[in-house]
Formats: sequence, structure tokens, C-alpha cells
Amino acid sequence: MDWIAVAVLAFVTVQRLAELVHARRNTARLLARGAHEVAPGHYPLMVAMHAAWIAGLWWLAPRQPVIALWLAVFFVAQVLRLWVLATLKERWTTRIIVLPGEPLVRRGPYRFLSHPNYVVVAIELAALPLAFGLVGFAALFTVLNALVLAIRIRAENAALKSAGT
Repeated sequence: MDWIAVAVLAFVTVQRLAELVHARRNTARLLARGAHEVAPGHYPLMVAMHAAWIAGLWWLAPRQPVIALWLAVFFVAQVLRLWVLATLKERWTTRIIVLPGEPLVRRGPYRFLSHPNYVVVAIELAALPLAFGLVGFAALFTVLNALVLAIRIRAENAALKSAGT
């Protein structure tokens, strides 16, 4: 087992678990303020896809050599992820939660993109497997993510439009 792979995968696993705790806390707070969830049906698909991605990486990556360029791309995406989280603060969640009357966030990376978090996730889902030479794995999860995001972005945009934000 390569210690770099194990360290990176441990980081990603702990990061994702911490984000789920953070998202759950934010979701509860938003719902308490009168928010509502939109299109929850796709959420189990998204969670399953991300869990399969991490599990697959744990299974395949530790036996592979590390490709530094792709690992660097992955870590640049982590900086972008922190920018998204810092910008959204208590409004960041893994679900589609709409708080009526709240304006859209238009600062930070949202000045440039409507859905910067999804760009970060797309980069991560491809770059980390590529960092271990897992080209087919990266392609598979890029396609699966695109399918889930096609559902999610359509639902999120419709929800935001109907909320008047």
C-alpha cells in the first residue's frame, strides 16, 4: 500500500463525513427558519454515487503509483471547495434547500458561476482517480455525476426560480 494514497483517501473520507455533519446541521437550521427541501428523490442516488466513488478508490488506489499533476489538480479543487463553503456559510448543504425571501448568493465564486460547487465536485471526481492512473474509473464517475447533476441542477434552478430568488 502506498502511504500517499492512504493519506489522501483518509483525508477525503474524513472530509466528506465532516461535510455531511455540517450539511445536516445547516439543513436543520434552514428548515427551522422556514426553508423547505426540493426534489429529495435524487438525493439517495447522489449519496450512493459518492459512497461508491470513495469505496472504489479505497479498493483500487492504494496499489497504484501517484501522478503528481492530477493530485495537484485535486488539491486546487479543495481550495475552491473551501471558497464555496466560506461563501455560503450556513446556507451550504448537500440537499436542495430553499429559504423563501432570501436572495441568491452572488459573491465569491458565485460571481462567476451559478453552480461552482458542482464544478468543484466534477473536478474532484475525475482528478483523484486520475491521480492514481484510474482512467476508466474517472470516466465512469464523471458520467454518473453528469447524470445526477442533470437532475439536480434542473430541480435546483426550478426551485430557485419559483422561490423568486
